[in-house]
Amino acid sequence: MKRNSWITWLCFAGLFFTFCLPSFSQQKRQIGVFEGSTDIGDVLKPGSAVYNPETGQYKVAGSGYNIWFDKDEFHYLWKRMKGDFILYTRAEFVGEGVDPHRKVGWMVRSDLEGNAPHVNAVVHGDGLTALQYRETKGDSTKETRSELTDADVIQLERKGNTYTMRVARFGEPFVTEEVKNIDLGDDVYVGLFVGSHNKDVLEEGIFKDVRISVPAPDDLVQYRDYLGSNLEILDVTTGDREIVYTSPKSLQAPNWTPDGKTLIYNSDGLMYAFDLATRQPKLLNTGNVKNNNNDHVLSFDGKMLGLSSGVEELGGSIIYTVPVTGGKPKQVTPRGPSYLHGWSPDGKYLVFTGERNKEFDIYRVPAKGGKEVRLTTTTGLDDGSEYSPDGKYIYFNSNRNGTMQIWRMKADGSEQVPLTNSDFHDWFPHVSPNGKWIVFLSFLKEEVEPGDHPFYKHVYLRMMPVGGGEPKVIAYVYGGQGTINTPSWSPDSKKVAFISNTLMEDEPVE
Repeated sequence: MKRNSWITWLCFAGLFFTFCLPSFSQQKRQIGVFEGSTDIGDVLKPGSAVYNPETGQYKVAGSGYNIWFDKDEFHYLWKRMKGDFILYTRAEFVGEGVDPHRKVGWMVRSDLEGNAPHVNAVVHGDGLTALQYRETKGDSTKETRSELTDADVIQLERKGNTYTMRVARFGEPFVTEEVKNIDLGDDVYVGLFVGSHNKDVLEEGIFKDVRISVPAPDDLVQYRDYLGSNLEILDVTTGDREIVYTSPKSLQAPNWTPDGKTLIYNSDGLMYAFDLATRQPKLLNTGNVKNNNNDHVLSFDGKMLGLSSGVEELGGSIIYTVPVTGGKPKQVTPRGPSYLHGWSPDGKYLVFTGERNKEFDIYRVPAKGGKEVRLTTTTGLDDGSEYSPDGKYIYFNSNRNGTMQIWRMKADGSEQVPLTNSDFHDWFPHVSPNGKWIVFLSFLKEEVEPGDHPFYKHVYLRMMPVGGGEPKVIAYVYGGQGTINTPSWSPDSKKVAFISNTLMEDEPVE
């Protein structure tokens, strides 16, 4: 029997997976977070996908006539998913290219056939950016073009049968398009794609900072139910992100120690020191203070840690201090709620948000305990207070004018002035160690009220000069409460640590 005939016979004899698996394995193999890499349609030049674990980047090459009309030809890097999700990446083409309509983007498909129903968020070689979709198998493709061109940040979100494309030029807020009533089934393929718009040509795209997030369900109860967490480090100049630790639990508010070696965060009411060399957390001893929230701050010299911990019989959150190496905490504020946010550079004072007489204001108190001094008196919520490294100013956020914005005052509470007047609700200003920049968190007004900062929303990390100016988006994040509540700059002012969120696979909401 000839060899080819022999293999064919064995396949028909029921031993398909033993001898015919090689052709299938070219399609299904783990590539980073993806499960398979496949040419869709009758392409002339086979495509490919490669993952670089050093950089976290994916390089995808694809050919094909187009993704249009009633059929598609391109290369697809995919995984299977059910339910709702948020797909995020920064994408760029490699080289000048041949056809102006070569394509990179995210795609959701019902199957891997060339004429399958799908939704994609795509950027063309000539800059055209669009939300494209085929509603039924073999139907003609439709599109909604974005007013934005040349996007290099691409996000595609599914909620039920609604698909939302959010695109941006890095540094700018998202521009949004949406299509409803697209039923691709619950179990779908999601992934990155490249198409050349020319059957004789292979084009390449590079995708970085790829994030696939599963958002909170509609019935999630804030402060009772939690999603999993990614502990990330962000380069504030390039915007490049690295996940250094992942947990199915809620990790919140990483502080960066002055020696650059450790991140300190809270989880389940306890404090942890995360070693950046070993990438492992270690429980910090905080004695019987074990109901800590995400309002914790390191002293400027890195020797002491300030805590905010819930004590119901004292009115809520109470401020304590403890050596950064652990020990018995010392109580500072006699009553709550008292939410710590800043430590003076000389170590003598703490600034915090206190609710007194049904009004939230910023107070100063000696780090060793003593008389509170009220620094803000305007009606509204004043929060997120933090000293500048020279001790001259306190930065904070306030909704006294209707929206939450970033403010600055002198250390004695005088000369209170707004630094932002944006289209977002801005929270938690953090001044870089070199005193030049502020990083803060921005919520969307359509998602969040001006006095609230909830978990699990679409947020931006934005940066601006300490004296004010046009903020730049440096990260597009699914997060919110716990993402960056506390100072999290690296000692060299080049990076910021933060938390992003997702429901981990096979993990229930807890």
